[in-house]
Amino acid sequence: MRNESVLIVDDSPDIRFAMSEVLKTKGFCVESASDGQEAIDILDTRFFDIVLTDLSMPRKSGMDVLKFVTEHSPETICIIITGYGTIQGAVEALKLGAYDYLCKPIKPDEVIILIDKALEIRNLRRENKNLKKELKNKYGFKNIIGSSPAMKEVFSLIEKVADTDSTVLITGESGTGKELIAHAIHYASDRKDKPFIPVNCAAIPEELLESELFGHEKGAFTHAIKTRIGRFELANKGTIFLDEIGEMSPSLQVKLLRVLQERKFERVGGVKTISVDIRVVAATNKDLETEVKEGKFREDLFYRLNVIPIHIPPLRERPSDIPLLVDYFLRKYSKGKGRKVEGVSEDAMKILMKYDWPGNVRELENIIERLVILSNGKTIKKEDLPIQIIEKVGAQISTALPTGEMEIPEEGLSLSEAVSNLEKTLILKALERTGGIKNRAAKLLKMNRTTLIEKMKKLGLMPKSKKAA
Repeated sequence: MRNESVLIVDDSPDIRFAMSEVLKTKGFCVESASDGQEAIDILDTRFFDIVLTDLSMPRKSGMDVLKFVTEHSPETICIIITGYGTIQGAVEALKLGAYDYLCKPIKPDEVIILIDKALEIRNLRRENKNLKKELKNKYGFKNIIGSSPAMKEVFSLIEKVADTDSTVLITGESGTGKELIAHAIHYASDRKDKPFIPVNCAAIPEELLESELFGHEKGAFTHAIKTRIGRFELANKGTIFLDEIGEMSPSLQVKLLRVLQERKFERVGGVKTISVDIRVVAATNKDLETEVKEGKFREDLFYRLNVIPIHIPPLRERPSDIPLLVDYFLRKYSKGKGRKVEGVSEDAMKILMKYDWPGNVRELENIIERLVILSNGKTIKKEDLPIQIIEKVGAQISTALPTGEMEIPEEGLSLSEAVSNLEKTLILKALERTGGIKNRAAKLLKMNRTTLIEKMKKLGLMPKSKKAA
């Protein structure tokens, strides 16, 4: 049973009665007013989903009713009732915000169809508004977790660039949260109410990616049975996020370069040039400078993308963020899974902070979700942790050179391995203290920056594809 409310405004008692009876039989809650002033008095006290109002009435006109609704109740749908001689007035009412108009004599079926259509559109708009609000809450700036110097620098960059239209290139290892950063940039910008269109360049086959990006015309290739709108068109007035941009083929790189330069392109098989107003945010886990030197990525495209570079440091370089992330994921999955896990024991947290997290934040989130589901108590203990994490951290600890007095085990130890582990520990601490800035870390360790880079490469602290920042 429906419960939408309708206010009928007309100075003709016959019209008010006839429309009221029709709408009541369809389940609407109906009230009526004999002129515009009475309608405004009623509207000033309560909300109506629909207002059906005649244009020509004593005291206040239907146009006055429309203006009141527009100013005081924008969620209310206003439909104008007009005679043949006042159609021009109805057209003016549409310009002022009326949904539509009906011409006298009114047919009951037309009234019901028009109201149902108007309510459907309003409900879709409400759903779209709520969805945008949910997305903004999910991907908003406040949901990026981190208090380390390196993450504070990332936050500062987002705040500075969000309201510009400059192209942003986000770099970082897989699992560091590059897409979350892209969302945060979009939802902190003036384009936040416009589309955010993501494209994973690595997940779409090369032969389909061009059509996915730029769209195609009917008959452009086999199976192109109708015209298709591409992602760039869908992102018009908003943001397009090109994830894993380093996987794009050389031929597509040329076409993307033109879009970045001119904001224009043609659909596959088309001749019409399409212009778009978009912001481009790209991301990659590759070192594009190295890719350029090796001839795998166009140099001119790299410079077009690298206007505002934002690097997301791996989790192993910011262990101080791990307790914050653990707490966030505990609350998220405890609530979502109906569990009551409240925290992590001290020894378990020490292990989590010493683990190097090759899968970064994504791996940590997955581990916490699993622990919440499998936990039997309110606190996650050391023995609850995955055995591979305990063993890996245990191996690191057993071979690391302690800062205090050292005991050599009966079976002996590898001096070179112990020294390497000490170097690794000290470098990580220096990087954490300096927010991941290698030049400052090198000064803190009283060595040349190039020496630090070489040691990081040797100790596996810098991915092979990464170039020193």
